[in-house]
Amino acid sequence: MDNLDIRKGMTEEEIDGVVNKALNMMTLKEKVATMSGHDFFLLVIKDHKFGVRPYPGGGVERLGMPPFLFTDGPRGVILPGSTCFPVSMARGASWDVFLEERVGEVIGKECRAHGANLFGGVCINLLRHPAWGRAQETYGEESFHIGEFGAALVRGVQKHNVMATAKHYAANSIEYSRFKVDVQISERTLREVYLPHFKRCIEEECATVMSAYNKLRGEYCGHNSYLLRDILKGEWDFKGFVHSDWMNGLKNTIKGITGGLDVEMPRAKYYGRKLEKAINLGKVPIDLVDDSVRRILHTVLKFTTKEDPQNYGTELIGCDDHVKLTREVAEKSMVLLKNQGKILPFNTNKMESLAVIGPLADMKNTGDHGSSNIRQKNIITPLQGIKNSIGDRIQVIYNEGTNIAVAQQISQSADSVVVVVGYTFKDEGEYIPRISRGLGDRTNLGLKEDDIKLINAVVKVNEKCVVVLVGGSAILMEEWKEKVPSILMAWYSGMDGGHALANILFGKVNPSGKLPFTIPKDPAHLPYFDVYADEIEYGYYHGYTLMEKENIEPSFPFGFGLSYTEYAYKNIRVELKDKKFIVSVDITNIGAMEGEEIVQLYIGFENSIVDRPIKLLRGFKRVSLKPYETKSVSIEVKKKDLAWYNPENNTWEVENITYTIYIGASSRNKDLLTGKITF
Repeated sequence: MDNLDIRKGMTEEEIDGVVNKALNMMTLKEKVATMSGHDFFLLVIKDHKFGVRPYPGGGVERLGMPPFLFTDGPRGVILPGSTCFPVSMARGASWDVFLEERVGEVIGKECRAHGANLFGGVCINLLRHPAWGRAQETYGEESFHIGEFGAALVRGVQKHNVMATAKHYAANSIEYSRFKVDVQISERTLREVYLPHFKRCIEEECATVMSAYNKLRGEYCGHNSYLLRDILKGEWDFKGFVHSDWMNGLKNTIKGITGGLDVEMPRAKYYGRKLEKAINLGKVPIDLVDDSVRRILHTVLKFTTKEDPQNYGTELIGCDDHVKLTREVAEKSMVLLKNQGKILPFNTNKMESLAVIGPLADMKNTGDHGSSNIRQKNIITPLQGIKNSIGDRIQVIYNEGTNIAVAQQISQSADSVVVVVGYTFKDEGEYIPRISRGLGDRTNLGLKEDDIKLINAVVKVNEKCVVVLVGGSAILMEEWKEKVPSILMAWYSGMDGGHALANILFGKVNPSGKLPFTIPKDPAHLPYFDVYADEIEYGYYHGYTLMEKENIEPSFPFGFGLSYTEYAYKNIRVELKDKKFIVSVDITNIGAMEGEEIVQLYIGFENSIVDRPIKLLRGFKRVSLKPYETKSVSIEVKKKDLAWYNPENNTWEVENITYTIYIGASSRNKDLLTGKITF
């Protein structure tokens, strides 16, 4: 083995020197081999399933160049025994980027403990339509919000010298047709709606990017030189490497390398020998290959030669401290949508019996079983969590709800009822041809007919009824929401979600989550969505921006969520400082229970000379308040975050106009105080 003096604690300059030396010493075959994953099928055949061990790629054994070792996410590390967190959509509902960074740190630690050094789980595709099967893997419908969460996960993971991957770049928001659909999109829509969250992760020095399967403007994203070379590597000055998605994410050897794809995963189908042949025939310049190899070697060395902040023994995997964090995440994620008559929290001193009804009440249900699946046996169901919380003090009567008459009879005899309904991996998730059946995008945005019948039957005989919803995206509920007094969105809440749910139901924890998307009253209020489309146009508006533009009242607005206490906002102030401004507001907990509120800041563009949303989220902050306590909350906004993209001269422009400042509890106007700022 040739000595390249690879060691811990190398500087950037030293890494550059090693990479330059390696490039001079490598054969063409070695260079090309660096640009793909290795031994994937051998390992899968050996393991009999996907995700048992990290999958290798890159590396030059002769020169002592380490490989990258890939594992997936984003609920945690998918390798067996890992800590299973609530899905990303739930974490987005926490609006707590500091909490998400802590999640990233656990993921980074467990990656290392499993022997991995590349985490492919920073999923930041924008939720354009709630039917998208993989909605649960992203953080919401709002680009600014998604970008802050993606950046937080990147920070946490990379603290432990694990390379993070932002995916799927770009405009990947349909599941069934993801391998073929051609997304048509205007330049402003691309730049202002579908790319800013990716750019935010690149600003956070995200190590790698995974290309999407779909086409954009007629070209596959893995071949798309405009996305990969012009924007990502050119305008954004991305220094890491781009790798393909895993099921034929690359379609053509020459288009791939000229388009800017550095690594074909999980094996060399179009790179490898085919790429070597294309180079020898003069069809591919060696400079392009050298650029890709340089990116791969430099990125891997940057992370593998850093001094580690701690040791990474296998005892870290699924340890008690990590499980405790999953409970905290689940507690801060659950969204109280309705609480008429203050049914919640349950008063255990006035309760002798509680009926827990529904097919999902005692099911280990943590989300999709595709590439994000975590094989974790120690999962606390809602029923288990409730029983563990109240012990023998209250009689808990459980029924699956398959027999409506029996469920109704049990509910009638109980003091209160919890009905747990919603979805499982059989209803929504990743679509994998020839492997997954009945998964992918949802065709029904509401509950199943049997669930609705169950709710109607139960609430008819017991008014103290709480409906707990399980799922990864918006669930329409107009058919039944007015009949029930209390609704709680619990998501796929991770391995300790049952305990988190019980803590909220019984008032040990005050709910504080807020919706990371809009729930419409009617599917007609959503953008056009065709799961089998060969071509689709993504418009400038979706979610709350679409409904506000068309003056449509949603069922529940973006950013909405109730608490067991109430908060009052007053005294908005705006201070202009150079290239930023600071918005401050006083917030008071006017109730008798301690709680956490999520303060949201929106900027209005009604004076713009171009078509723009009525308002856009541009800041948020979680604040903890004791009963009757007042705090001043300040949120900083960079002036550049007010810009729109001018496609005529390819520049971002901030207009010299008067902007409206909105600050408050949700995107709904009646929940917001307003002010003005002029540039």
